[in-house]
Amino acid sequence: MQNRLETLESILDRLRSSIKKNGLKNSKQREEIITVLYKSGTHLSPEEIASEVKVKDRTTSISSVYRILSFLEKENFITALEADKSGRRYEIAAKEHHDHIICLNCGDIIEFVDPEIEDRQIKVAHKYNAKLVSHNMKLFVFCEKCQKAK
Repeated sequence: MQNRLETLESILDRLRSSIKKNGLKNSKQREEIITVLYKSGTHLSPEEIASEVKVKDRTTSISSVYRILSFLEKENFITALEADKSGRRYEIAAKEHHDHIICLNCGDIIEFVDPEIEDRQIKVAHKYNAKLVSHNMKLFVFCEKCQKAK
């Protein structure tokens, strides 16, 4: 798990400000989704998020979760990762930069940071007289567990 750049409380404070700025009603479901993602420290599907939120609020529907995830992503509270054919998975955005290794068979996601790769990307951008602003690296693999199972 990567280091957090922000506490849960500061993210929730920003969320409340964003809700007010957008003229929306305060919603415990939005806060609960942020809390679930923050505490999980991993990448969750909308269904996994809905299941966790339903523990505290039985009235939560999957359509509400999708709607809230869309808002939270648009407002940069969370980021989506297209891991595999099973759909998007979400993580809290308030983490240090990292890249992902994704198993094509079981869908496991591993976060990693490699200083050599980071340095090499900057050098490649400079080689083409470009300034690197951002990047998103995903390595698609068959993990050790899945290789052994075959």
